[in-house]
Amino acid sequence: MPLKDSAIIEALWVKRAHRGVLDAHTAVDLVEGAGVAESADRGGKRQVTVLSAEAWEAACREIGRELDPVLRRANVLVRGMDFEATRGQVLQLGTARLEIWGETVPCKLMEETAPGLLDALLPHWRGGAFGTVQTGGTVRVGDGARWL
Repeated sequence: MPLKDSAIIEALWVKRAHRGVLDAHTAVDLVEGAGVAESADRGGKRQVTVLSAEAWEAACREIGRELDPVLRRANVLVRGMDFEATRGQVLQLGTARLEIWGETVPCKLMEETAPGLLDALLPHWRGGAFGTVQTGGTVRVGDGARWL
């Protein structure tokens, strides 16, 4: 499984309402069994979504456009980590821990964002991964990320 000691959290977002705008934060609280505090989407197995900065950049290169990663609608952007085929693994973000349940499959909103983006995000889990919070904690931009 890909692991780099230099994996770092570059951005954090919280969703105001279902299908609504995401707000950037410098720190978020992850709540065990619930997800991102103050997020409109909490509970279930898709409590937190994580995105690889490198995967997003590869998809953008493929369509020939630079796009802000907030458009992917994930909660956490990590540089230095690949999420492909990580189902069942435990990811530490700062002091919090997530169990990865699967791939965050891109939806039609990605195609509405930029033509070709949906197809560019499909291979290699470029759209990210989702999981449940096993251990809650505060996560900050600049914190490390690692597989346990």
